[in-house]
Amino acid sequence: MITHFLLASLGLLAAASNPKFKHFDCGTDTSHASEDFMKSIAALHDNKNSGSPAARAGLSARDKDNNSAITVDAVFHIVAKEDKRSDISNDMPSAQIDTLNEAYKNYGIQFDLINVTWTTNDAWAVGEKDADAAMKKALRQGTYRTLNVYFQTDLTGGVLGRCTLPSNVANGKLDPTVYANDGCNVNANTMPDGAMDGFNKGMTAVHETGHWLGLLHTFEGYSCDGPGDFIDDTPQESQSTDGCPESPPKRSCPNQSGNVKDDPIHNYMDYSIDSCYTGFTPKQHDRMHSMYNMYRDGN
Repeated sequence: MITHFLLASLGLLAAASNPKFKHFDCGTDTSHASEDFMKSIAALHDNKNSGSPAARAGLSARDKDNNSAITVDAVFHIVAKEDKRSDISNDMPSAQIDTLNEAYKNYGIQFDLINVTWTTNDAWAVGEKDADAAMKKALRQGTYRTLNVYFQTDLTGGVLGRCTLPSNVANGKLDPTVYANDGCNVNANTMPDGAMDGFNKGMTAVHETGHWLGLLHTFEGYSCDGPGDFIDDTPQESQSTDGCPESPPKRSCPNQSGNVKDDPIHNYMDYSIDSCYTGFTPKQHDRMHSMYNMYRDGN
């Protein structure tokens, strides 16, 4: 049986015990995307109906009312090592959902935190492959519409988070074993007031949820050519951002045709520090609504 625990709020952690992370890193990219997802975002980007079911569905989803509000049920799973249980206070999940809702409120998406689970399991807190699968099989709640975020105190892989991109895996199926892996893994120390200096305002979960809703990194492909993130109003970016380089402005693709554009360092889908993020673009808004309507709504 899973061990559940209640945590008392703590003061500041000792500086010597604080985890350090010099540069944001995320374990999500197109190598983890389904063929159906890639066909759909290509169709949306090119504004063409290729005749494939994915393209037709993508264009149909795009043409739905993207101004309609979306409310997403969310479940947070706090998974800690035995000696790290006290690192995460009782107040942090509610602060995290407030951060998510503040970040997404101008984009017609809000999150209803329907449950928080607390688990002590040294293997699950690290999340190696087999342990991660076992954790999600045991803990995941809801349907394919339900955002499950696993906040792990010792997340493996040298990343602050990773998340599944939407796909047709559910395809109307209500059997949760079909999509048991769906959700986001996030280093628990990135929650608001966590111990991860520079990344402790809850923005890692904002970034990873963007993937869950169908967005790629603004620097996807690390190139000044090609489709990038398949969204037209995010400037081309060949390098992920480190920190918040506002002066001089970061321009990793200075030779773009037309007006020179600064890199989108304030975009939630770059790799900036938490305090640098400010929002999404209008077409990222549309893409999230399209992907939700296409893949998650109705499942």
